[in-house]
Amino acid sequence: MNTNFLTRFVRSVTDIVAECNYAQRRMLVLRTNPDAYRAGAGQALDDYAEFLFRTSSALPHEPTADGRARGRPVG
Repeated sequence: MNTNFLTRFVRSVTDIVAECNYAQRRMLVLRTNPDAYRAGAGQALDDYAEFLFRTSSALPHEPTADGRARGRPVG
């Protein structure tokens, strides 16, 4: 019974650390995104140079199909 409690505790701590890691990476992406500091962020791009600038920050990567099946968050 003591081992079962310890296993659940370690698993919950691992889940919390994984969630914090995901949140930290997501905040980095959002803060370094050039669209966050632009007045017309939802407007169409003017030229190719602007496209390159707006996609120069870290982009979220989609998890593998196996990761999505296990409920891994995108980003």
